Amino acid sequence: MDMQVKADLHVHTTYSSDSVITPKELVFYAKKRGLTAVAVTDHNQVEGALKIAKEIDFLIIPGTEISSLHGHIVGLNVNELIPRGLSADETVDRIHKAGGIAIACHPFALLKGSIGGHVSGKFDAVETINASAFPFNRATSKANQLAERLKLPKVAGTDAHYGPVIGQAYTLIDSEANVEAIVKAIANGQCKPEGTCISLLMRLENQGRFFWKYLQNSKTA
Repeated sequence: MDMQVKADLHVHTTYSSDSVITPKELVFYAKKRGLTAVAVTDHNQVEGALKIAKEIDFLIIPGTEISSLHGHIVGLNVNELIPRGLSADETVDRIHKAGGIAIACHPFALLKGSIGGHVSGKFDAVETINASAFPFNRATSKANQLAERLKLPKVAGTDAHYGPVIGQAYTLIDSEANVEAIVKAIANGQCKPEGTCISLLMRLENQGRFFWKYLQNSKTA
């Protein structure tokens, strides 16, 4: 019997160099927000997501945020490394070959390697709400227009790099609570994006913790 999954489909952990979210914090904030699942989408790698999925008692959708030649693309249900630097179309093909779905993440946000006009109908969904996108209203409006023009499903995620951000935006998915069912339901459009932008305070706290991590790493290098 189907249920409704509440999932943040775009979260980075300490396996991304710019994130301070530990696996323990991931679970704590996901449960605090009432989430059913979280997609771990660290930059250009999948090892962290696969390791976390095995070690914690929470539903993790393994994924990756790939730096394609034309901008960033999230692959969900991906268990193998997708090469960076390929064209957007080639990257989507590689994601599909790996058994995953391709999401145009934050397509119109500034300072995020956004893919913009390179999104095609080959994608499986558009991230129309990204809680970290700036400027939020403009990025959200243009992403919605893109999804409607290409008739692609809409999803949401936080792009969290700092624990308290998790769940500020999320996707409601009409699906059973397992990875295969979730990605299939997204591809079929059985999903709805929800949420809003993170606060200025959260942005500042996120940057502060990133610089602290950078300084600590510099000391141990």
